[in-house]
Amino acid sequence: MKQVFVESIQERDWVESPFLVRDKIMAMAKNGKPYMTLKLMDRTGEIEGRVWDRVDEFATRFEKDDFILAKGKASVYLGKMQLVVQDLERLTDEQIDLSDFLPVSERLPEDMERELHAKVASLEDGHLRRLLESFFADEDFLRRYRTAPAAKAMHHVYLGGLLEHSLAVADLVDDICRRYPGLNRDLLVAGALLHDVGKVDELCYERSFDYTDEGKLIGHIVMGVELVDEKIRAIPGFPPRLAMLLKHLLLSHHGQYEYGSPKRPKIIEAVILNFLDDLDSKINGVRTHMEREPDSPSGWTAYHRLYDRYFFKDSFGAEAAAPAAVEGPAPAVKPQSAAKPQTMPGRAVKSNESRSRGASFTLGDQLRGKSLDLFSTQDDKE
Repeated sequence: MKQVFVESIQERDWVESPFLVRDKIMAMAKNGKPYMTLKLMDRTGEIEGRVWDRVDEFATRFEKDDFILAKGKASVYLGKMQLVVQDLERLTDEQIDLSDFLPVSERLPEDMERELHAKVASLEDGHLRRLLESFFADEDFLRRYRTAPAAKAMHHVYLGGLLEHSLAVADLVDDICRRYPGLNRDLLVAGALLHDVGKVDELCYERSFDYTDEGKLIGHIVMGVELVDEKIRAIPGFPPRLAMLLKHLLLSHHGQYEYGSPKRPKIIEAVILNFLDDLDSKINGVRTHMEREPDSPSGWTAYHRLYDRYFFKDSFGAEAAAPAAVEGPAPAVKPQSAAKPQTMPGRAVKSNESRSRGASFTLGDQLRGKSLDLFSTQDDKE
């Protein structure tokens, strides 16, 4: 079990801990001596590793994306923590726990799996229930569905993220169905649990989060429809119309063509699935971004490139700081004479007559004699 994580490393610490090698670069110093730069990571962050001695020997022991046991001393160089590696050895997959190196859902996988089976059992439509049971009775598929992230960068970017996201959308489906009667709840729950099913093969998550060749060339939407179609064909008597509607939910859940959706939603359940998927994705993505700088004194996050904005972090804090309302009867209000309106310096107060008269004038009358030069500076106007 890994005990020393990147976030806890301090200057002058002696470090002896497993890391995942995200990058390995061989270079030559000015004196002609080779050295090696490494990017070492675990689930808490990344640290640069430098190898100055025995470079050729160490380089043959491992490759990029291998796990290594690194031994060295931490130091700060140009404001960044780095590890000067003095010895290392390659580790096998059996010697490590993947959850030490990749971010993991805060929810326990056993709890989510129980919730998943309960959702499937709650379906009244026997064909949809058998379809979902055929997916989750496959132990190899269930392991990948339970392990995969929901995305590479946007939302639920951690092990277990796909299952967590799918269950959240299914829970939102139940909320919506309670508020809006007449919806096909079984179709929506099946769509929620299967809308991203293709991501078990679209993404690779053994070492880091990335796309597979199939994921880059085909994409999870088409891959998911293919998986669903294969399972449906193995169920005798599965209604063709029901199969068509379920496939439409998968094909249209991104909503618009520009978001990679082969079809736009054309039934109410598809519209709902599109919005619920987007809602849960964005809430998770924004929250994750806001939690990335817990020690920052600023009330604003760093710029989010994909959302093209900054986010204000103190919205809840400001609300909590507001004084609580005082219980009891409201104090009587004494009648007062009309107060003299306050004015900004250099600005006259318009009388009620002028305000009422201005309201009846045409737009041309009100603008007559005024400067319409929108690009002049204040100095120009004065």
